[in-house]
Amino acid sequence: MIAANQIREHMDVMAADGRHVGTVDHMEGDSRIKLTKSDSADGRHHLIPLDWVDHVDAHVHLNKDADEVRRQWSPVN
Repeated sequence: MIAANQIREHMDVMAADGRHVGTVDHMEGDSRIKLTKSDSADGRHHLIPLDWVDHVDAHVHLNKDADEVRRQWSPVN
């Protein structure tokens, strides 16, 4: 299981298909990652659950492909 303290600000978030889906803004509590709005096509923050993280190295690697991530993430104003 991935721990929230493994996720750092400004880490790239990569989908399972190798595509960049965002950059970590910060952790929202212990269970959600908030992505930066400056790295988003719609100019909004998005939240993704920590459960989607497959592993963490220099990047956050998700277990979903980029299209699935974008369909399922939660936008934040």
